[in-house]
Amino acid sequence: MSKIKNIRSLLLSSPYAEEGHPEILECFPNGAKRTIGMVEITLENGTKGLGEGYLAVFAPRVFESIVELCTPYLIDADGFDIKQRVRDLCRVCDYWSLQGAARHVISAVEIALADAKAKSLNIPVHKLYGDAKTDRMEMYGSGGICDTKEHFREELKQLSELGIGLYKIRAEKDDIIRTAWILEEAAKHGIRVGVDMCQNLADPPQKVKEVVDYVTGIQNLTDQEIIFLEESIGPADPEGFKALRRCVSPKVCGGEIITTPTEMNERIRSQVYDFVQPDASVIGGIGAVMEVFEQANQMNTEVVVHAWGGPVAIMASYHAAFAGGGNLVEFPMLDFPLGDEMLGESKAILNGFLLRPDGAGLGITFNDEIENKYRFDETAVYSCKTLDRGKPPESYWEEN
Repeated sequence: MSKIKNIRSLLLSSPYAEEGHPEILECFPNGAKRTIGMVEITLENGTKGLGEGYLAVFAPRVFESIVELCTPYLIDADGFDIKQRVRDLCRVCDYWSLQGAARHVISAVEIALADAKAKSLNIPVHKLYGDAKTDRMEMYGSGGICDTKEHFREELKQLSELGIGLYKIRAEKDDIIRTAWILEEAAKHGIRVGVDMCQNLADPPQKVKEVVDYVTGIQNLTDQEIIFLEESIGPADPEGFKALRRCVSPKVCGGEIITTPTEMNERIRSQVYDFVQPDASVIGGIGAVMEVFEQANQMNTEVVVHAWGGPVAIMASYHAAFAGGGNLVEFPMLDFPLGDEMLGESKAILNGFLLRPDGAGLGITFNDEIENKYRFDETAVYSCKTLDRGKPPESYWEEN
């Protein structure tokens, strides 16, 4: 046992991608800078743990405010009893946020407690949740937000150099020629392609027939196959996902924005997806991802953790993947200097595989120098009101 003696929220902002990157042009109206939100918990033994909630990318002050609200309920409680601390916070937050924003903060607290406890015991976080079955795990490159052939080729070169053989691109239903082009181009490098259709914020969602027409259109242009379709239907339409599975050959997946294991597990039991994508910084922490793994194993459904947050969120999902027996994890490809500094050697990649992090805790580096270097910028907020970036017409992808 070690009591919780201090909790503070940390908002940090870092350069991200570059000014002309399509995601910056579309979702960052104030330029190429991104914010993350962390919780730092100090135990009475002096150990500090870090956790992260994905919420702060979108609403940093909301994240900060919920942490402040929750703090009095945790001070002087046993920091090693992680499940009970999560239950405490659920009692505080579930009435007004059974799903959604508060779950991101609960995630951050759970991850921070796991980091602090594992450091205190001098073991990696994944050992708190289960015995890892492997010392390495295949990675897929998560990028493909590209408007030019040159940009795609740069990312393919990066993946080739890392030995990564699976590449996730972003595409809309009308990007048929563009998708066929990248399937052919990636095949030259021996790289397979999955597609994120970015419907995780869609209301209303695109129709099943529109996705089927997209896949069919691509099949008419190339023999190269799409490996998976991510978030191809909106999150409020699980029946649409089920219908799509019956109509297309690529694996159908989703779930990154689901904020409770209860909802995710219901979708697993209903066979909504071929594989699910829980995020430890969204769904309630690493323990919640373990609940998803348990249900998925019973239903023979794959689990591929989502890892697109800041460094603490990414490492939390990686530890969850090793503890839960995952086979594949996401590798975010966009430049994020804060992430590089905090991850250091913990995110070690060899021949396309993530090596299991076996240092104490999450394996995160954090100090006053990093905190001062990446001070919070109020303008560094992701906008869900996307801007028209003026991408090239489909005819561009037909040109030699």
